[in-house]
Amino acid sequence: MADDNARTLTGWRARGHEIIFEADTPAGKAFDVGLILVILLSIGVVMIESVRSLRETYGDELRLAEWVFTALFTAEYVLRMMCVQRPALYARSFFGLVDLMSLLPTYVSVLIPGAQALSVIRTLRILRVFRVLKLAHYVSESEVLMRALYASRRKIAVFMFAVVTLVIIFGSLMYVVEGPEHGFTSIPRGLYWAVVTMTTVGYGDISPQTNVGQGIAAFIMILGYGIIAVPTGIVTAQMTGASGRTTPEVSGRACSSCGGGGHRYDAAYCRLCGTKL
Repeated sequence: MADDNARTLTGWRARGHEIIFEADTPAGKAFDVGLILVILLSIGVVMIESVRSLRETYGDELRLAEWVFTALFTAEYVLRMMCVQRPALYARSFFGLVDLMSLLPTYVSVLIPGAQALSVIRTLRILRVFRVLKLAHYVSESEVLMRALYASRRKIAVFMFAVVTLVIIFGSLMYVVEGPEHGFTSIPRGLYWAVVTMTTVGYGDISPQTNVGQGIAAFIMILGYGIIAVPTGIVTAQMTGASGRTTPEVSGRACSSCGGGGHRYDAAYCRLCGTKL
């Protein structure tokens, strides 16, 4: 481990790491801005191709553009793997997995037509805008939210179990009260109605016709408002407690070993792999 941490990138790999991973230099910022523009263009091509009239008219051009974008992203992914000391660590990181998954749909579309539509996952790559626009300190705020959600996990789990129980009870009850003649052809159909009603969505494709069924529906509707408020209150309480604790801001530096970011300004070692920054 000591030898790995002591090694540093040299030559074109060091320059490539500075351009591809760092956002504090003009070259790095220009690369990220250009990458975001290319990502937006590729997503636009995928969306346009889903329109039948445009696909029938410009289908060949759109498919060619998609393959060009995929080739660019593939080359960029290979360069990223070559410009870090530990490619396996980067490949398993969040952005490493997103980069890989953004490439696969186009290649898979050779075997499964239409799979290229999943290329919209490239939208996640735009999260790098936090580094480009000097918004890295917002990552600290996201960590507060994640800590609040994690601290609330048991309460939310108990709450969700109670909701599922109510859905099963009311869905089954409506199946008995209304019956197939009113659209409740099975218990699963009743469960679907209970979820739609309890969440106050109300599609209206199934509705109770009897007085008893309408009374049960009214009760579920009122109950739904309270159910929506409960998880919000749980997470808000946790966030209120967490907001009193100061979270150190993070910089836009990236580790030369694994490509990881989100480091504090005073950090001396990578928070993911331990390599000296």
